[in-house]
Amino acid sequence: MAISKASATWNGTLKEGNGGVKGTGFEAAFTFGSRFEGNGKGTNPEELIGAAHAGCFSMFLAAQLTEAGKPPTSIQTAAAVTLGAGPTVTKIELTVEAVVPGIDQALFDEKVAFTKANCPISKALAAVPDVSVKATLKG
Repeated sequence: MAISKASATWNGTLKEGNGGVKGTGFEAAFTFGSRFEGNGKGTNPEELIGAAHAGCFSMFLAAQLTEAGKPPTSIQTAAAVTLGAGPTVTKIELTVEAVVPGIDQALFDEKVAFTKANCPISKALAAVPDVSVKATLKG
């Protein structure tokens, strides 16, 4: 299997410093403000966790649906990651909209539940106490 690599750098103190993250296909800055205050330009680790979870969930669900003979036309997943006291990630909410021709709701729900439990990023984030998925079939 593939090995993915990324790196991060932080310069200075927690509140006044700044940093950056990068991988093969991305590069972004982050600051105390972009992480803890919701302001400032840049990203934050929780946003990157959300992007990773959303991407993994969509791909894994597509694989499950295709394997069941119901290949999707599209799957869009959004993630909201809550950073609570500690600080610690306390909650991840995934919102999924999928276009899957010819599927019934029961099979779709079964594949969503299986994906929630088994996509690699879901497994990696098993310590998060509250992970929810709201999945909707679109016309």
